Amino acid sequence: MEKRRIAFVGSTKKDLERLPIDVKEVFTYAIEMASRGKMHKNGKVLKGFKGANVVEIKADYKSDTFRAVYTIRHKEFLYVLQVFKKKSSKGISLSKKDRELLEIRIKMAKRHYNDYG
Repeated sequence: MEKRRIAFVGSTKKDLERLPIDVKEVFTYAIEMASRGKMHKNGKVLKGFKGANVVEIKADYKSDTFRAVYTIRHKEFLYVLQVFKKKSSKGISLSKKDRELLEIRIKMAKRHYNDYG
């Protein structure tokens, strides 16, 4: 499989840079693996995104949990959609706000891909 180009949507590149180094290393490695067609052991497919092939990576640091979300829907690109610290201490699902932001960024990735090709 040919390696996908990695594209950061919105503020994700800056958000990734601000993470604790241990978390940043996990996410960077996982994203690189995904660009080569493999999934990191901390990755899982998120359901409910209508075939957008959305994957979440989780990493714990001290008492915090961080998430990075990307899509591999488009053949030549891996789009990093969101990088954040999980705020809620209850439940594992995405908050409504995070889900809405992902929907917006999936659309942004699609527009970028359509403009590219």
